[in-house]
Amino acid sequence: MSADGKWGDLPARVTSGVVMLVLGAFAIWQGGLIFHVVMAAVAGLMIWELIRMMDPEKPSAAFQNGLLAAAVVMSLGFIPSTFFVPVLVAPAFVALSAIKKDRLIFVLYAASLMLAVFGFLLLRETAGLTWVLWMIAVVVMTDIAGYFAGRILGGPKFWPSISPKKTWSGTAAGWIAAALIGLVMAGPGLALVSVAVSFASQLGDIAESAIKRRSGIKDSSNLIPGHGGVLDRFDGMMAAALVVLIVSTVVGLPHHPG
Repeated sequence: MSADGKWGDLPARVTSGVVMLVLGAFAIWQGGLIFHVVMAAVAGLMIWELIRMMDPEKPSAAFQNGLLAAAVVMSLGFIPSTFFVPVLVAPAFVALSAIKKDRLIFVLYAASLMLAVFGFLLLRETAGLTWVLWMIAVVVMTDIAGYFAGRILGGPKFWPSISPKKTWSGTAAGWIAAALIGLVMAGPGLALVSVAVSFASQLGDIAESAIKRRSGIKDSSNLIPGHGGVLDRFDGMMAAALVVLIVSTVVGLPHHPG
């Protein structure tokens, strides 16, 4: 493989990454309504892409259910917390009429995405900015370390039948990067949680890759140059947010970072 072929997507990837970083950092720093609106938009775009992937013959259904998902996320500020979970997973079942095959996969994945968005919002609102930055840093550094280690070191593939580009060297590099972030921020306890979150983000990427492979497509959309679609960029982040939501709900997060 030529150098251009190996690194050909890097300029577009970096440019898009910088833009997303600036916009995302502003929304996360502001929190409140701005962050809520951004996460509602992300939820809507992910559901739109998911339906387009799994049944491309129904673009209007994808658009309508994407709007529904965004509206549901926005509605969380106006309904009792008791109804959060059933309201969040409702769009997954409503959209079933637009899916012809792999309907169980769709429901589970769509519901997980919606709950992950809620986890992201809850983390920002209740735990604060530092915890959100920790989670994002873990996922981003997992991706960066895996990207460069996989291309420089190569080696055996992690799961070649589903994600042919992902290597064990890249996977392990992601875990190491995540552990270092946890150690720097709060010590060994957070390092272990960081590795778990890192692995979750990698599995999130693999899960989306499996759906794309079953659907016979390369990217969830072409909205983000160098990255593909919103799902392509945030699949790992959503898996991480879902795991953080579960950990914080069941056992609580370890010592506060920073």
